[in-house]
Amino acid sequence: MSLSIGIVGLPNVGKSTLFNILTKKGVEAANYPFCTIDPNVGVVKVPDFRLNKLAAISKPAKVIPTTIEFVDIAGLVAGASKGEGLGNQFLAHIRECDAICEVIRDFKDENVVHVEGRVNPKEDKETINIELIFADLATIEKRLDKTRREAKSGDKEIIANNKILEKIYEHLAAGRAIRELTFDDEEMVFVKTLNLLTIKPIIYLLNIDEGHSGDVLPGMKEPVIKINVKLEEEITNLPETEQAEYIKELGLEQSGLDKLIQNAYKTLGLETFFTTGADETRAWTVKIGTKAPSAAGAIHTDFIKGFIRAEVINWEKFVECGSEAKAKELGLIRTEGKDYVFQDGDVANFLVNR
Repeated sequence: MSLSIGIVGLPNVGKSTLFNILTKKGVEAANYPFCTIDPNVGVVKVPDFRLNKLAAISKPAKVIPTTIEFVDIAGLVAGASKGEGLGNQFLAHIRECDAICEVIRDFKDENVVHVEGRVNPKEDKETINIELIFADLATIEKRLDKTRREAKSGDKEIIANNKILEKIYEHLAAGRAIRELTFDDEEMVFVKTLNLLTIKPIIYLLNIDEGHSGDVLPGMKEPVIKINVKLEEEITNLPETEQAEYIKELGLEQSGLDKLIQNAYKTLGLETFFTTGADETRAWTVKIGTKAPSAAGAIHTDFIKGFIRAEVINWEKFVECGSEAKAKELGLIRTEGKDYVFQDGDVANFLVNR
């Protein structure tokens, strides 16, 4: 399951530095606006301690985690939706992303200029959000011009779509994101074709310094993750064998980057199941509520049609048993049919007609 997160924010808020340490691709991060002209794309492993626990039992030839793609675009400025700073060009790069991570600056550093000459997280958040709304508004206005003309033909589908567009337009014109609107399943089929920015789930990442205190973004419905990106850079530059120990010394349970990736999973309504054996131990991504045939389809689409049954055990029970043979001996591996809804942490073996 291919997943992508678009990273947005004003210039010099730490976006490209965050991207660098997420992907270790070493893209340029400079202290001037519009350093990132073309989008930077990197694939990041999703940290999951369960994968290593399973691998210790199965001793596979390969261990394959699930991944998320991050897309870093140039810093946006006020007027981006109208082309300021090549804004429209940049926004186009994230229209295909599954979710948005908005990086907001709340650190003080005289050596890193703020595009507005001040540090104000609340205003920065509003600047970016209003640009995303304006960008969607421009998209909807173009579509409405077309459907209003076409609706005169009396075509029922076009008339229905026009009503949806009118509803969206009114909401955007009031300065509100489309993720706040509700649509039925039939409406959603059309809405998805619009590739709107403000319908995407959003995570706010507050880039803080050591002096940070208090809640600078109160009353938020969406996730707000506080990360000291500069500190995360220090952690990432250490050898992997030393990173966990340093994180503990800092009094943290996990790195901020791991927290971000895991929150991205949660925001997108995803969960993980595993397959394990001598060849490979692997994590697979599915939507919460996925039934067994569709879970099998994450491995290969042909498995959906050929699905017979799944042999399933919770990962903790598998590890406790110490082997698949022991788990079978104890009767802990269940046989599940087409209606079984997969749970996060399931270890599965699928039987299919090929």
